[in-house]
Amino acid sequence: MQNRQKKVSTGRPYQIVSYIFVALFLSLIGYLVYFNVQLKDTYQTSPYNKRAKSNQEHVVRGELISSDGKTLAKTETAQDGKEHRVYPFERQFAHVIGYTGGGGGGLESSEEISLLTSHADPMEQVVNEFKDQKNIGDTVVTTLNSELQKAAYDALGDYNGSAIVMDVKTGDILADVSKPDFDPNKLDENWESLSTDNENSPLLNRSLQGLYPPGSTFKIVTALAYLEQNKTFDNFSFDCTGELTSGEYTIHCAGGAVHGHETFAEAFANSCNCAFAQIGLNLDKNKWDQMAGKLSFGRPLKLHLPSSKSKFSLDKQTDDPLVMQTSVGQGNTTMTPVHIALIADAVANGGTAMTPNFIKKVENHTGTQISSTKPNAYSRYMTEDQAEQLKDLMKGVVTHGTGRKLNDLGISIAGKTGSAEHGDMTSKTHSWFVGFSDTGDRDIVVCVMLESAGSGSSVAVPAARKIFKSHFGL
Repeated sequence: MQNRQKKVSTGRPYQIVSYIFVALFLSLIGYLVYFNVQLKDTYQTSPYNKRAKSNQEHVVRGELISSDGKTLAKTETAQDGKEHRVYPFERQFAHVIGYTGGGGGGLESSEEISLLTSHADPMEQVVNEFKDQKNIGDTVVTTLNSELQKAAYDALGDYNGSAIVMDVKTGDILADVSKPDFDPNKLDENWESLSTDNENSPLLNRSLQGLYPPGSTFKIVTALAYLEQNKTFDNFSFDCTGELTSGEYTIHCAGGAVHGHETFAEAFANSCNCAFAQIGLNLDKNKWDQMAGKLSFGRPLKLHLPSSKSKFSLDKQTDDPLVMQTSVGQGNTTMTPVHIALIADAVANGGTAMTPNFIKKVENHTGTQISSTKPNAYSRYMTEDQAEQLKDLMKGVVTHGTGRKLNDLGISIAGKTGSAEHGDMTSKTHSWFVGFSDTGDRDIVVCVMLESAGSGSSVAVPAARKIFKSHFGL
């Protein structure tokens, strides 16, 4: 009995050591699982990760294609084995698809890991290894539609600016055009002039990174602030004489228009600067500023591609002239076109803005799906009731207001025009339109911004019209 007790006591330290090793082993396994599930993508896309450069030695960069099956970027190999990237649509997709030279840009940069990873059949990969041949990288299927992209590109004409189109329900980006543009096929030979042109910034994706005074498109935000603080538009009325003065500052309605007696809906449809300046003066500035924060002002949008932060700042100390200017989308307020489109999407989508998405799925080179992207809500910007009331206001703009050039298309459209002064105020205004179809089927948000082109109703609205016509086959 004593011997047995002695053996047990001497074996216990070994058991403890064994338990420790088992625990360490399980912890290691747990960390490896956590790393591959939670941290892998973060490390793969880190600028310090050299995997992509290493993969270039073993993998032919995969293709980027449109949602309707058109090749947007591919790799061709010359007889001497040298590879070069080809962009069949040349300038049309330049900013959103991007390029591999000059440090990379657009989806070519953000999707580099997928493009330089091969999920080809394992046997095919083994055979290629024995032959000392590269495997073919995966194919990234974008949400972009080639026909709609062309329509948006053509709609901008010779103007600098942008057009962005997104699916109301899914957030899929169907078109993203920016001008001035460039031919990515000739990027290397033109890199010095493109990268040093600070006046025109041809490499800038204006849809996502361009910051502009939004002009009267911002009246959507001012209207929402009024609705939050007053609960209804029903009790509002205003007599427009064409100008409104507070202290020594006077604001005028565009073109010297005198709108007379207006309800809130009429002031919105007419884009009455005087009415909205008065609205701004009567609002609680701190609450308005807090609401703007909830609408993503002052912080980066969490998008698949780089974007700029829209700017808005008011408080109870802000003087009247700046409040009046801010109310109509001037002053210190600047926005990106994609941000305005995001707010319009919330109006169209019952108050919820969907995350703008550029990637539909990733496939191997034979078409086997590797991964896909599901629609994801970005933020709830407003209540469903507020969205419905704003939608009614925006429909009035098209039926009998400044956007009525869209009213004969035979589909329900809601929108808001804008004409934004900028710089030293001597050049023409930036021309804006943001709006959406409301048909219940394949509805889209369209945002057009044309630099120094004139009024929104005369330039941006006709451009948006071409995009709606293309999408709905009108």
